[in-house]
Amino acid sequence: MSAMFTGIIQAEGRIEKVEPHEGDVRLTISCGSLDMSDVAQGDSIAANGVCLTVVEHDARSYQVHVSAETLRCTAGLSAPGGVNLEKAMRLADRLGGHLVSGHVDGVGEVTQFESVGDCKLLGIRAPHALSRYIAVKGSITVNGVSLTVNTVDKDEFTINLIPHTLEVTTLKSLQAGSKVNLEVDLIARYVDRMQEWDKQ
Repeated sequence: MSAMFTGIIQAEGRIEKVEPHEGDVRLTISCGSLDMSDVAQGDSIAANGVCLTVVEHDARSYQVHVSAETLRCTAGLSAPGGVNLEKAMRLADRLGGHLVSGHVDGVGEVTQFESVGDCKLLGIRAPHALSRYIAVKGSITVNGVSLTVNTVDKDEFTINLIPHTLEVTTLKSLQAGSKVNLEVDLIARYVDRMQEWDKQ
């Protein structure tokens, strides 16, 4: 069974080392405040919304192998920098965000990141093929963070980031032009597939 996540970030980590490995890369990620006491080799941890398998770890960091294909279709994993971390959820966990697979659907581009009181208005341009799945008041995952869509205009959508989200995730460091990993709502994808099937 594939790992699942909630989009509720558990810690801010950092990619400390990127080492080429037979066309792929091996990342060393410092885990910040993430509790590694229950992590075993082979477990899944999402980094910026990308489900990755732990190959080695200690109490302060872990290593993952990232394929060239994963690097090609995601953002933020090819160089040192901050990452949002979430361990795969267990069946007994609360679903505080929404069901997230850790499989990035596409890379979006930040079009605005502006202060609105204590909050930030985040605007993102999504790949056109994903826009059909993005709806007002619907869920979307941005760099692993479960968020609610405020507005949609063609391929662009906006999100209101509250102070808590800014404090506990790397989204605070975004700026216009930043690339972000997007995963659309699983339910939207299944509904779309069922409608396509009915037409066949």
